Amino acid sequence: MSTTYIADPEQERKEILKRYRSLLNAWSTRAELKNKRTVRKAFNLAVSAHKDMRRKSGEPYIYHPLEVARIVAGEIGLGETSIICALLHDVVEDTDYTIDDMRRMFGDKVARIIDGLTKIKELFDHTPSAQAENFRKMLLTLSDDVRVILIKLADRLHNMRTLESMSHEKQLKIASETIYLFAPLAHRLGLYAIKSELEDLALKYTEPEIYNSIGRKLEETSAERTRFINKFIFPIKKALLAQGLVFEIIGREKSIYSIWQKMKAKQVPFEEVFDIFAIRIIIDTSFENEKYQCWQAYSIVTDFYSPKQNRLRDWISTPKANGYESLHTTVMSHTGQWVEVQIRTKRMNEIAEKGYAAHWKYKEKSNSESGLDRWLNKIKELLQSPDSNALAFLDEFKLNLFADEIIVFTPKGEVKTLPSNSTTLDFAYNIHSEIGNQCIGAKVNHKLVPLNYVLKSGDQVEIITSKKQSPREEWINYVVTARAKSFIKDALKEQRKKYVEEGRVKLEQLFKELKIEHNRNSLLQLQECNHISSTIDLYYRVALGEIGLKEIKDCISQHEKGGWLNLITRPFVRNRHVIPQRLSDEVKQKVGAKELVTAQNGEIEYRISDCCNPIPGDEVVGFVPQDGGIWIHRTNCPEAIQLMSKYGNRIVKINWTGTDSGTFLSGIRLVGFDNMGLLNDIINIISTQMSLNIRSFHIDSTGDVFEATIMLLVHSTDDLNRLMTELKKLKGINNVYRISRLTDSVVK
Repeated sequence: MSTTYIADPEQERKEILKRYRSLLNAWSTRAELKNKRTVRKAFNLAVSAHKDMRRKSGEPYIYHPLEVARIVAGEIGLGETSIICALLHDVVEDTDYTIDDMRRMFGDKVARIIDGLTKIKELFDHTPSAQAENFRKMLLTLSDDVRVILIKLADRLHNMRTLESMSHEKQLKIASETIYLFAPLAHRLGLYAIKSELEDLALKYTEPEIYNSIGRKLEETSAERTRFINKFIFPIKKALLAQGLVFEIIGREKSIYSIWQKMKAKQVPFEEVFDIFAIRIIIDTSFENEKYQCWQAYSIVTDFYSPKQNRLRDWISTPKANGYESLHTTVMSHTGQWVEVQIRTKRMNEIAEKGYAAHWKYKEKSNSESGLDRWLNKIKELLQSPDSNALAFLDEFKLNLFADEIIVFTPKGEVKTLPSNSTTLDFAYNIHSEIGNQCIGAKVNHKLVPLNYVLKSGDQVEIITSKKQSPREEWINYVVTARAKSFIKDALKEQRKKYVEEGRVKLEQLFKELKIEHNRNSLLQLQECNHISSTIDLYYRVALGEIGLKEIKDCISQHEKGGWLNLITRPFVRNRHVIPQRLSDEVKQKVGAKELVTAQNGEIEYRISDCCNPIPGDEVVGFVPQDGGIWIHRTNCPEAIQLMSKYGNRIVKINWTGTDSGTFLSGIRLVGFDNMGLLNDIINIISTQMSLNIRSFHIDSTGDVFEATIMLLVHSTDDLNRLMTELKKLKGINNVYRISRLTDSVVK
């Protein structure tokens, strides 16, 4: 809980100097006197420029750039230029200083990096997402200097560490953007410690109860875990010393976020997540002896503990795309518990902790292009794409973040690196766009395979082409790489452009025949009804004859009672219990949302999103689309996180109060043992005890184990939570959890 900050100028001056000394200590071992003078100059300028500014917490603003610079120097391991840029990263954005001033005082390199870190100030009306544009601009500087991204990650990390002073909706927006983009970016650049902390901090604000609950349980089981680790590593330590190896062994806990992800994926409670920690062996040896001594340590570990089949991960022979090197194995302890053991050298550990900065430091030892370099080159290709749509770029960039890689070969033995799950079509586009566009199949290891054949590491691939071939719609589903998707979309767009005018004229005639006005609203409504994303696609399908009089009539008849306008407002509801706390003037102006707040009797129009199925009592946010109204999402919904990351200016905080507004469809899943009379007990609790209506009940049984999916109507989360508590008491019920996404098949 935050306390009121009381300003004390003398105390603040001492604190500023203390933080500056802390920054120098994090960097001083590598710094020369001359470099310190330049850093001091940047520090003095930052103090002067921000002297009258304060953070939301009330603290002097200069604390922020000082902390970002300390993270850059100490936690990432960058040098003088990066420290200067970190100290000055907000000066141009927040004061009268310009990029030219930075260039004159600190040189061209510093000016370019600061420019990349400075947000776009002039946004035009047609810009769909300021956040996406800012992110794209920041990445454009990557073509010259990856330090822009590393400083931005340090900036985001400090903002997340001090997020408690922000408003709740701002916390949600920043946390969502962090989990959607910045944590995966830190992962891709090999900054595992920063990635884990960003994920944990994001969870702290998006799902505080879960974060606090797992944190408490980790604390409660800490002593027991320490005893287990000490007992487990004792024989390994003894044997490693006997072999003359110089090493340290540490037990590392998984992050709260990764434990939560595992709990969700396996639908198990905290107590049933067995790999909460990993044992790490870090060997201090020369570069030449690294592989030999790592495998020597692996041999010692497996002498004492049996390894799990197919769980050996050799990232020493083939490092990950972000430069990560390590040997991972999972072994069975004497207590019957699986334990992950990671074996790496001091150099490998530094790369794992400090990512790209350390990778660059050691690069001269290998003299070869790493997976990380190849990834950075792919991003540069994306940035240089003629398609300037920032949101499209953001989606394509996201595809490139988490992918592990496979290595495949051309017929001549040339090595090609692709993301896991790449297909023969991805491989074709990796060679050249024209080869991709004309691809009709491939030979993998001399055997003929289709375009969507998924490649494996070690495959040798020969592409077969035909000049008569051209990309088709379904190809988008055949590929995973951003490069292939981009080329296919461009080719399809060119094909469709030929049909646009023909389709437009044809649709005008159809509308005229049905006495419908041909305007933007009617086009949007027809797109919505047929699940078409753009007007070009709509005209294309009309030109091909896929949409004609029958389809338009069907569209109208579906919503005949409510009229044509209901087509675009499917689950549109009026309700006075949904109250937007604040709608910015910018949003009102952009989306005509003024009426949402001033509607008669305080009622507003809202839509319940079927991607997360919120009900009263859930923590929710509202998204204001172009067509007005509000889409309601749960704050932890993946789609909501994506929307908050891309369209922060269209997100409104919602208070969903009252339970007299009817019932809402929700779902639960039960897993357990099929005891006699259990089904009757379940129905009795739902219908008789809780007085809830069941919409559907589906049960699957394998042997004595059953899994049931129940759709029911509830008033709020109180109903749902009470129901799940009661069901858990039944003998034979092993697990009860809420279904987040109600798929069409389940609802039916």
